[in-house]
Amino acid sequence: MAAYDLIIRGGTVATASERSLCDVGIKDGRVAALAENLKGGERVIETKGKLVLPGGVDSHCHVEQVSSTGLMCADDFLSATVSAAFGGTTTIMPFAAQHRGQSLRQVVTDYHDRDGPKAVIDYAFHLIISDPTDEVLGQELPALIRDGYTSFKVYTTYEALKIDDYQFLDVLALARREGALVMVHAENDDAIRWISNRLLDKGHREPRYHAVAHSRIGEGEATHRVIALSRLMDVPILIVHVSTEEARDEIRQAQNLGLKIYGETCPQYLFLTADDLDLEGSEGAKFCCSPPPRDAQAQEAIWTGLRNGTFQVFSSDHAPYRHDETGKLAAGPNPSFKQIASGVPGIEARLPLLFSEGVGAGRIDLHRFVDLSATAAAKLYGLFPRKGTIAVGADADIAIWDPEKEVTIGADMLHDNVGYTPYEGRAVTGWPVTVLSRGRVVVEDGQLNAERGSGEFLPCAVPDAARPLGRLAPEMDPERNFGAQLLDGEGDPS
Repeated sequence: MAAYDLIIRGGTVATASERSLCDVGIKDGRVAALAENLKGGERVIETKGKLVLPGGVDSHCHVEQVSSTGLMCADDFLSATVSAAFGGTTTIMPFAAQHRGQSLRQVVTDYHDRDGPKAVIDYAFHLIISDPTDEVLGQELPALIRDGYTSFKVYTTYEALKIDDYQFLDVLALARREGALVMVHAENDDAIRWISNRLLDKGHREPRYHAVAHSRIGEGEATHRVIALSRLMDVPILIVHVSTEEARDEIRQAQNLGLKIYGETCPQYLFLTADDLDLEGSEGAKFCCSPPPRDAQAQEAIWTGLRNGTFQVFSSDHAPYRHDETGKLAAGPNPSFKQIASGVPGIEARLPLLFSEGVGAGRIDLHRFVDLSATAAAKLYGLFPRKGTIAVGADADIAIWDPEKEVTIGADMLHDNVGYTPYEGRAVTGWPVTVLSRGRVVVEDGQLNAERGSGEFLPCAVPDAARPLGRLAPEMDPERNFGAQLLDGEGDPS
């Protein structure tokens, strides 16, 4: 019997902290050895001149999910996971989304019915909480957290999804008690609604006004507000898809105070601008997402946040809607900006874009790329060290990159079901050429080798990132933990 099922030989193995020229021995789907000149592999993949990196973890994507307006995503679990794999991602974390009036447990059951027969790589779930009733917070959500659904998302905008500050405090109290990480879509809904109504009153309907309605100030204000409430309750939160310098600075300021506030950003905030929405007819609808792309100054602010650690995670926020009557144009061929399905695809292009313009352009180093694309997300969401690294005992989720491979991104070479890409015609250098999921070679020579349904569901542990900090001395922060002290029954918190 061979010592290893597979040996990856001669490449540069890089993690978030280390780099070495060595072989990777794989046995029974896991990394069994990291050493030079390994022998005894049933198969050997030669990787001289290539990078051997952990498979990506895309911890924010929308797959086979019904939107708050009733639209189904263009990608199901087959097309989304195939596309992810071709882009070097080996684990995805989409959302089981609760709409008002729904049982959270039933939502999760229904979502499993969609994924199990289709996914070709591994996956975990976040939850979306839009109806935090007593039953949801008292029974369903605690039980689901213990079953491995240890992160959930709430919204401060979208009429059908948003919760108010009182409800948010109830959600934070639950997260503190049970040990879960709260993700927040932070935009000021009243500001968006007020601006939108006045724009429409003046006849401004074109897609470009989506970016006007979703103001920078509204994103910054909502970010400040949810951070303040998390500080009150001593509950860590993660602000998702940050697009502005204002929101970035709110997160950074909280981190400088020692608070456990985490940040995430996405490709659209590095590679698109509001000008992309200002195209003829409905073409700009392809670029509508929330928050919207901003401008060159905001792009540079986001790059700074990636470099200095303000953002821990770089996710796709893949929200795939076709540019037709099933998606972006469901309200007609020339919808107003308020009627356009919000979201852009990006699950396959996420890592090549970051590698090319991050590592290749000298903005970040290779270790930071690995951390942003895989390791930090695995840690934040309770999947590390099984996922997100190359280490003995970890799942053999590996992407072999050709750092010199030049690719021009186009819809015709991607594997999703969207029919367009907002990054059409963009040239990148560096692309994953061979991808392994639990030791299985799922992508090789431009071909898919994985069977539908071969991906596995991953229950998540309660991550350290979700654990409260505990009380600081009053002279350091006299009001922090006020709500937490009330929850903990400490009597008069003064």
